[in-house]
Amino acid sequence: MDRSTLHFTVSTRSSECRARAGRLVTRHGAIQTPVFMPVGTQASVKALTPEDLLRLGAQIILGNTYHLFIRPGHELIRKLGGLHRFMNWHRPILTDSGGFQIFSLQELATITEEGASFRSHLDGARLHLSPEDAIQVQEALGSDIMMVLDTCIPYPVDITTARDATALTARWAERSLAARTNPEQLLFGIVQGGMFPELRQEAAKKLVDMGFDGYALGGLSVGEPAEMMYDMIEATVEHLPASHPVYLMGVGTPENLVEAVHRGVDMFDCVMPTRNARNGMLFTSRGRLVIKNSRYRSDERQIDEECSCYTCANYSRAYLRHLFVSREILACQLNSIHNLHYYCNLMREMRQAIREDRFGSFRREFHARQRTGP
Repeated sequence: MDRSTLHFTVSTRSSECRARAGRLVTRHGAIQTPVFMPVGTQASVKALTPEDLLRLGAQIILGNTYHLFIRPGHELIRKLGGLHRFMNWHRPILTDSGGFQIFSLQELATITEEGASFRSHLDGARLHLSPEDAIQVQEALGSDIMMVLDTCIPYPVDITTARDATALTARWAERSLAARTNPEQLLFGIVQGGMFPELRQEAAKKLVDMGFDGYALGGLSVGEPAEMMYDMIEATVEHLPASHPVYLMGVGTPENLVEAVHRGVDMFDCVMPTRNARNGMLFTSRGRLVIKNSRYRSDERQIDEECSCYTCANYSRAYLRHLFVSREILACQLNSIHNLHYYCNLMREMRQAIREDRFGSFRREFHARQRTGP
């Protein structure tokens, strides 16, 4: 039996587009898709407790192999009972391989066939992470979904550079599969290829031939125009098996999520809702709101009149602005609660629209409302 049939099923497909609703089963519970994963890079979703996340409806969170490898160390986390116990989160966890972090620290890293050699951004210590190391670290962490180590491709870049990096990612993916020792931890391959559809299609086919539990689209949202990203998603998804989950890494805005679900994506992660919350940008059903603006100084309304989150139920725009301009820590918590509630609720609404086969009208209404302003 195909292992995919053991952990992922699609319950509903849109009759108008590639949008679909499904169920992904992991060791720590089932996940309803499409799903957004809050980012807990260092075993913590910034400014929020695990109990906050449960109340917000988060089904799965993301941790980062690179950061946990450096501090506090995967062996310590293993000794303390694994990542779930360490951070008191007992629902699913996906761990990124660290490839994007190494990409973002290019001045500290050297990529070779063997892996990535780099200096710690904390103390400058020389470190090495091979595809095998990345799997070993993630197995020690005990995550439910592991990612292969990949080489993220910058934008813009020439096709020769992109082709070489994509081929290296494929070779690393094969080594990652061979290094895996615990089949209960799902392992996803990562499709690279830059902004070249032919490279992405070739990469997708190679990974599918290897046989992963799911497939991720990497190297997007790295500075390219949104329409180019959507083109790359379309060019790739059609070459991935419909029986497996598709994960778009590091994306993105609410508009990105809706457009990617329209094109067949099932899973997302991004720091945007929590990072923007800490910087005072709030997401609403009618677009973005920058809470520090003086126009909200005496505004008694909640952030979003259609929102049922704890922040909107209890606090005014005026109070939230006061907290933010006063640099109160509570501003980070209340803003993060609202933004992550918005993201989780948006995914719930999309799942419901797919199940009722009205995703096309949902998408049109979403974009129209975003343009009206908060």
